[in-house]
Amino acid sequence: MLQDFFIYSVKNLRNRKLRSWLTMIGIIIGIAAVVSLIGLGQGLEAAISSQFGSMGTDKLALQASSGFGPPGTGVVNYLSKQDLEKVKRVSGVKVAAGRLIRSGKLEFNNHATFGMATSMPDKESRGLVESALSLEAETGRLLVDGEKRKVMLGGNLGDENSGFEKQIRVGNTVSVQGVELEVIGILEKQGSFLTDNLVFINEDDLRDILDVPDEDYDVIAMQINKNADIKEVQENVEKLMRKERDVKKGEEDFTVQTPQAILGQVNSTLFAVQFFVYIIASISILVGGIGIMNTMFTSVLERTKEIGIMKSIGARNSSVFTLFFIESGLIGSIGGLIGASIGAGISIGLANVGRAALGADLIQAKIGLGLIFWAVFGSFILGSIFGIIPAMKASKLHPVDALRHEK
Repeated sequence: MLQDFFIYSVKNLRNRKLRSWLTMIGIIIGIAAVVSLIGLGQGLEAAISSQFGSMGTDKLALQASSGFGPPGTGVVNYLSKQDLEKVKRVSGVKVAAGRLIRSGKLEFNNHATFGMATSMPDKESRGLVESALSLEAETGRLLVDGEKRKVMLGGNLGDENSGFEKQIRVGNTVSVQGVELEVIGILEKQGSFLTDNLVFINEDDLRDILDVPDEDYDVIAMQINKNADIKEVQENVEKLMRKERDVKKGEEDFTVQTPQAILGQVNSTLFAVQFFVYIIASISILVGGIGIMNTMFTSVLERTKEIGIMKSIGARNSSVFTLFFIESGLIGSIGGLIGASIGAGISIGLANVGRAALGADLIQAKIGLGLIFWAVFGSFILGSIFGIIPAMKASKLHPVDALRHEK
């Protein structure tokens, strides 16, 4: 019986092609927006999680707050070497490294780009940074202690499509803020905005090039002892810094965070953006649902005599209700399937454009069968819900009145 109802509903939709397509537009737009956003969002979350997860669970970062922008921009009260020495003595801190992260101009082959340069510390602190950022040289080697006028570039800067019209190779000379440096290593690409576009320079050189005072630091990175409670260490560092900087709790001009906490903030921001688009998409889907209801009401009026004939030969109210209920659900599910397909295509296309533009694998699309299934199933449910009232109206028509109906 249900199979007959389904076949009959498909025939009715085919007989009203233009109206059916116009009805589906709202559903298609809404579902496409939701699927494309979720696909990009899930892909981005997975990529970001893998990058922060690679830093490990035993790391802390102390940063002077500017209220906006990356480290080293807009900060009034920088961290200092004195802060670094005191942080090293906090119970549970295994090793700590002060770092500079500043904006600058990189020139090569008469072309220039603006980006971020970061310092590499000496001795055991260097190992902390290399471990935290998973630094591995694709060509050449990593910087070592005491080297002067040498530079190590993130993977994207050594790519043939880096924008310099000529690929930077180990042994080439590049200019950072007008100072010439020899490239001794190109890092392996990680698909990370954290490292793939960074310029790595030994600390003393970077201070000279950018004229940074000897005492200033932008970030102090810490590795915690294996058996230490990272939360307790974090609280102790916060207490120390409040005392050193003479600020009260809740008025800090610094932050102490784990990679996981930073990841949580990034994901929260991402969800807020997603939620805003969900609202807009929901409005479109709601409009589409109302369109289904309007179409089904019109269909009931057009097919009143047909309904009367069905009832006069024995069709029950439940059969008429089921027929119109399936038809409205079918409109929703077809619209959902088309919208999900378009949304998946948009998501994958935008991810490809983003990767090509940024030269990094951070932007990804993650489209699973579960997402497609729930998008189509949800559309079917939505169409069915909006078709209930028209279906009820059709089922309650009296056969004699329906047969007398004139279009």
